[in-house]
Amino acid sequence: MNNYYLLVLIFIISSCKPNISEKTSHLNPPDWSSNQIWYQIFVERFYNGDTTNDPTTKNIYASSNFQSAPNNWSLTPWTSNWYQTDQWADEIDGNFHSKIQLRRYGGDLQGVLNKLDYLQELGITAIYFNPINDAPSLHKFDVRNWRHIDVNFGPDPTGDNRIIESENPEDPSTWQWTSADKLFLKLVNEMHEKGMRVILDFSWNHTGVEFWAFKDVLKNQNNSKYVDWYDIETFDNPKTSTNEFEYVGWANLQSLPEIKKVEVTTPRHHGYPYNGDINEGAKNHIYNVTKRWLAPDGDTANGIDGYRLDVADHIGMDFWRDYRTHVKSIKPDAYLIGEIWWTAWPDVLMDPEPYLKGDIFDAVMFYQVYRPARYFFADTDIKLNAAQLKDSIQHYWGKMSKPMRHSQMLTAATHDSPRLSTSFDNKGGYKMGAYPNDYNTYQTGKPRKETYDRVRLYLMHQFTIPGSPQIWNGDEMGMWGADDPDCRKPLWWPEYDFEDEYRNNFQPGEKVYDEVGFNIDMFNFYREIISIRNDNPVLAHGDIEFMMAEGNKLMYKRFDDKDEIIAIFNMEDEAHAFKIPNKNYKNLLGDNTFVGMITVPAKSGLLLKKM
Repeated sequence: MNNYYLLVLIFIISSCKPNISEKTSHLNPPDWSSNQIWYQIFVERFYNGDTTNDPTTKNIYASSNFQSAPNNWSLTPWTSNWYQTDQWADEIDGNFHSKIQLRRYGGDLQGVLNKLDYLQELGITAIYFNPINDAPSLHKFDVRNWRHIDVNFGPDPTGDNRIIESENPEDPSTWQWTSADKLFLKLVNEMHEKGMRVILDFSWNHTGVEFWAFKDVLKNQNNSKYVDWYDIETFDNPKTSTNEFEYVGWANLQSLPEIKKVEVTTPRHHGYPYNGDINEGAKNHIYNVTKRWLAPDGDTANGIDGYRLDVADHIGMDFWRDYRTHVKSIKPDAYLIGEIWWTAWPDVLMDPEPYLKGDIFDAVMFYQVYRPARYFFADTDIKLNAAQLKDSIQHYWGKMSKPMRHSQMLTAATHDSPRLSTSFDNKGGYKMGAYPNDYNTYQTGKPRKETYDRVRLYLMHQFTIPGSPQIWNGDEMGMWGADDPDCRKPLWWPEYDFEDEYRNNFQPGEKVYDEVGFNIDMFNFYREIISIRNDNPVLAHGDIEFMMAEGNKLMYKRFDDKDEIIAIFNMEDEAHAFKIPNKNYKNLLGDNTFVGMITVPAKSGLLLKKM
């Protein structure tokens, strides 16, 4: 990097040091956030509890789609081979992974209600929903509106559309509750009764082309009252046959028109924070939507517990400071978590520290501690030893207050990454080359037994370090899958019999198959490790001390004035002895007890609690 660019980066970072305003009184995360087991739900692929509301071609249409669903489009059977081409897909152009974006399986909110007992049995205490707002796409960041739940997630899509059309989207006094909205609020209430917190995923950075304000701009051009909401580059000239209308889309995607950024006082550089705000009209609308879900009809007891905020680094810090103040004024113990991910893909992750000073977010999706852990626990081409893992995670912890360290969401796999087992089953870099249609050497089939063993060791680590562990729905079922969209398969519920799946899905030669289905051994291990976390508050609130980080041997303890738990990991190729304090310790994953020296077999670990 030459000196010019180095100076620019230094200026950007120094200019974005938070200026904590006096009106921001909630500097620490909510107390409850350090003691959660997060479970991330992608509703469309979770469970189809109501077949009467399944999507139609009308519901998934957007004018910006690369193509529309053909006339013979139909729902894809839940238990079908993921890599088998749908019959309707033969009618459209594109490769497998472009066509698959038009697939729907019918998952809905009733399906989540039907599976609440499953989540409770697993030990889940907090739910993070991927976007469920009304939108045509699978991912639902291309919103039609933010104020309603997607009509196909509720019991009456036709009636809900009539309600939505009758409202003035700019005037909250006209907003009603659709059947999908009411079902969601019922779900929130039942989750709260079961002791589960709930947060929703939104992106205030962009809308979809079907969003009501953007459609008005598209229709009325520079005469639209919402013209300042978006970053319009050129308007259409009605005197020509060509449509000259151009606008800024997020990541250059025309399906996601960006909300206009204003009052930007520092350079915008991807992967770095900057000072700035968004258009005032859009901001006020976002505030109204935010309050709607936090305090339905003015009652915070019936609302959600916070927000996960997508592509947060694309919005200026001034907006986020105001947004935090707004949210905390409505619900002081609401939880705000930002997606702060890449500075330079695929090598450099963002530094989340500027967002965790107490004036922006309560947490980030903490990919920054997963990646080094993967390079320690998995068999990858990139190797980190125990000392390097320790240094990597302490580097980030050292920049945070203790409450912030304990409030982070310990993210491993998500809707935007390979599943945990598949990530561990491949030797390449984190998220690098993880698309099987582009890299036919990427292993997308059933992982090896050794891989699942290594995943278990990682989970022992994830569930014993500061922060709240997160589970991507289906990982506890032993599911596998490459990066998006292969990580978004419909969940492998034990009551279903699934078709076998192609293992060599894009490679030449005769097809090889894997047997697909619920992995009871992985489920039982998740349930056990979750129980250990839930039953031992020291793992949520205690201090951490590293007792050994040598070669591929790692040992640390979590402790407070009452309890002490020691985690030991031997990732060497042979057994090694570990010295623990001369006290009695019980094995939390077994029945035996230890004192003094312990011999730990190769590629294994222990969790010990002082008796």
